[in-house]
Amino acid sequence: MMRRLAPMLMLVVALCISSAARAQFAGLGEPTTEAERAFVQQHADQWSQLTPEQRQTVLQNYRRWQSMSADERGAAQRNFNEFRRLPPQERQRALDALRQWRSLPEAQRQQLRQAYGRFRSLPPARRDQLVQRYQRFQQLPPQQRQRMLNNFHRWQQMTPEQRGEVRRQMNQMEGNHTPNRPRRRRRFWNW
Repeated sequence: MMRRLAPMLMLVVALCISSAARAQFAGLGEPTTEAERAFVQQHADQWSQLTPEQRQTVLQNYRRWQSMSADERGAAQRNFNEFRRLPPQERQRALDALRQWRSLPEAQRQQLRQAYGRFRSLPPARRDQLVQRYQRFQQLPPQQRQRMLNNFHRWQQMTPEQRGEVRRQMNQMEGNHTPNRPRRRRRFWNW
């Protein structure tokens, strides 16, 4: 979602501010090409009401727009239209998520992009399974969610040998169940 949201919000800023942009410019945010000057002239009244920083932002977004391929522009336009159709509360959530994304260090954003790429490369059935598991996790009471997260962190800190031992014990417990008693496979997450 974040990958789709970034170009969409870039377009939102460009279009909202550009439709609020018009003619006189001073230093920062000054158009440098004929196309930029024509763009500013076209929106002279709004441009005169912008601060120099806002003008700079508008020009940067205009330059990004101009550098996009037709396909990228089409995708950005579709994202923008989709964004505008969202209820106000959803739009605000999207903007908040974008602010949060932009506040992350670049290294963490890169990790998240890679994780998302791995997720997208999974077969659809596996992606659906993961989404369902996450939804079930979100519905757990807060204490149980925290216990699962703590156990997950412990799992991550284990050596491969320790993990193998836990798996062996879990498999052994599965094999020792009685027909009238449910399996205790998830026992690991409760220790």
